[in-house]
Amino acid sequence: MEKLNFIATSTFGLEAIVKREAERLGFSDISVPYDGRINFSGNLETMAKANVWLRSADRVLLNLKEFYAYTFDELFDTTKSLPWEDLLPKDANIIITAKSVKSKLFSLSDCQSIVKKAIVERLKAKYKIEWLPETGATYKIQVGILKDLVTLTVDTSGTGLHKRGYRQASVKAPIKETLAAALIDLSFYRHDRVLLDPFCGSATIPIEAAMMAKNIAPGMNRDFVAETWGNSFKKVFDDAREEAKSLIKHDISPEIYASDLDPIAINTAKYNSKLANVADYIKFNARSYEDAHFSGDYGIMIANPPYGERVGESEDVLNLAKGLGELYKKNPTWSFYVITSDAGFEKQFGKKSDKNRKLFNGMLQTYYYQYLGPKKPREGK
Repeated sequence: MEKLNFIATSTFGLEAIVKREAERLGFSDISVPYDGRINFSGNLETMAKANVWLRSADRVLLNLKEFYAYTFDELFDTTKSLPWEDLLPKDANIIITAKSVKSKLFSLSDCQSIVKKAIVERLKAKYKIEWLPETGATYKIQVGILKDLVTLTVDTSGTGLHKRGYRQASVKAPIKETLAAALIDLSFYRHDRVLLDPFCGSATIPIEAAMMAKNIAPGMNRDFVAETWGNSFKKVFDDAREEAKSLIKHDISPEIYASDLDPIAINTAKYNSKLANVADYIKFNARSYEDAHFSGDYGIMIANPPYGERVGESEDVLNLAKGLGELYKKNPTWSFYVITSDAGFEKQFGKKSDKNRKLFNGMLQTYYYQYLGPKKPREGK
């Protein structure tokens, strides 16, 4: 099959993480052209593998064409010239979305209608029909225009990739699964090190960590919109899921601790971990972060404490930072990782972080403070 081009979208700040994941998966032509996306190429198997395995990406898009357009005539003519019939059946349910930044074609509604018209005219001519019923599978086509550069893509994921299927119950202000996976990746967590989340909430971070340790593909137990596009598409996704099942590390038993002051949150967390099939690897406790269980040496603590809009009083945020700083002093071999919107966290924590990464939790700008403990000695040394 002819080489296909893809885009994996991501939250701002996670592009390098998604790129690293794509490299691990063996994808080709990987690049980061600008914020919020990475490019790569491959075939239908690559598309399925990306959807099933990418942990920190938001969506996987099929990139059909990139071209400059300064007039609506140029947008129409180039769009119509593409072989849409190779992908879209005559009953395709075509949904067009648009976004435009710093471009001459700034009217989103006009961009949508012109692209839709161009596709419809092309399909009507190729299929020799007078109208399209649009009663079949859904194809969500996005017209993205940045500084007059048009990118036409088709969404292959459907529901966002953060929807793994295990979080049926939630608590207030949960962290997104894709962001949680990125935090774990940035901590360089491995299954042979203890991991602790003292503010676990609905257990997104512990569950994602357990799945990574066991090599459980995040999209193994969910569906994708591209599966509805025909038997060949359905087959590559079925094959990707079967391969993912065969790659689970059944002999690995990670040691993960998760606690939260709220007993209701702990019940929710336990329920979600069962849905994710990792309940056996996470030890849950309803307790304050100050009483969290630090098991042994050289562990990793990843904390997503209440902050910003999640906490009413700024004094509570200060006390949390001070309390975490005290725990850090008591556990000198541990690595501490804390995500918070508090720009003054380090002062209250009592130590400047070794690394600090700016990330977005939803629309809220946050900082990922990283305090790197000593490396775990190799066995026998």
